[in-house]
Amino acid sequence: MHYDYLIVGAGLFGSTFAEQATKKGKKCLVIDKRSNIGGNVYTKNIEGINVHIYGAHIFHTSNKKVWEYVNKFSKFNNYINRVIANYNGEFYSLPFNMYTFNKLWGVTTEQEAKKCIEDQIKGRKLDPDTNLEEHAISMVGVDIYEKLIKGYTEKQWGQPCNKLPASIIKRLPIRFTYDDNYFNDKYQGIPIGGYTQMVEKMLSGIKVILNTDYKNFIKTTPHTFNKIIYTGKIDELFDYKLGHLQYRSLRFETEILDLEDYQGNAVVNYTSSNEKYTRIIEHKHFEFTKCPKTIISREYPDNYEEGKEAYYTLNNDENVNLYNRYKELAKQKAPNIILGGRLGEYKYYDMDKVIASALELAESEFNNK
Repeated sequence: MHYDYLIVGAGLFGSTFAEQATKKGKKCLVIDKRSNIGGNVYTKNIEGINVHIYGAHIFHTSNKKVWEYVNKFSKFNNYINRVIANYNGEFYSLPFNMYTFNKLWGVTTEQEAKKCIEDQIKGRKLDPDTNLEEHAISMVGVDIYEKLIKGYTEKQWGQPCNKLPASIIKRLPIRFTYDDNYFNDKYQGIPIGGYTQMVEKMLSGIKVILNTDYKNFIKTTPHTFNKIIYTGKIDELFDYKLGHLQYRSLRFETEILDLEDYQGNAVVNYTSSNEKYTRIIEHKHFEFTKCPKTIISREYPDNYEEGKEAYYTLNNDENVNLYNRYKELAKQKAPNIILGGRLGEYKYYDMDKVIASALELAESEFNNK
């Protein structure tokens, strides 16, 4: 059997490209090492609740093309992500906004809040581009950094904030209004019925083989392929020939509780170092599910090692340079392999950016042919 494309990974990047290629009349085969499609956005219905098995995923984008694309496969609800931060029993609004500043300092205006921040950074020699700690303090002052950033971030990444790149914190908005929507994007929501049913529709009519490791498959398959779309770890693809890229992993403790409600919100972040987990997710709130039980997941950051899931890329200068060397190696040694997705491109990607990247690749591959 001959295929135009072997697509390694049934996550959002692979599924988007497979759908676009198939629409252009290309023959695609999708494989995935997991037992499920959807990658990290996989949802499973348990007790009538769509559980985000690999952690909370809230779709948000300002890209109209991407929004229109995903809406072809699912209707989205009007969920707005309003995150609560729990710091040793004190509750704050995230992202940083006037509710946060009022709770911390008693201020009620933008001018008062900015004055508090200015007073806290006065006399400090801060370079916002040096590291995450200096960027965070220059942005929101010492109080917010100590209570709402430092403990959470160091748990998440397993490193001191002054050793982490500033780019990580730049994703988090700061507002001097009473807007507690976590995202700035125009479009936001959760697929009604969960992400899995959305990806199933994207892969409709396309052959998918699960529980399949790429290296073993490619050695033994009688199939041939014009090109390979690879969304796995690039260092693993080349047997770590140039060294290991760094990743962070997660583990989850999920409970079914005989309660209608546990915490009153989908996401509560635990920002103190006293708790080992970074957040508790209550899944029913994502789709406003009404049922007598609830399901919660405690999310624990974890050191990455072989056999665990690589959830996050650590995009410091050293790792980015190593990735670029691997990318050059791929051009020389594997010109028929196209790298894509969070791991293939070694980027800390939001979902909409993954889909946009796959759509751009499809457009360049087929060029309206």
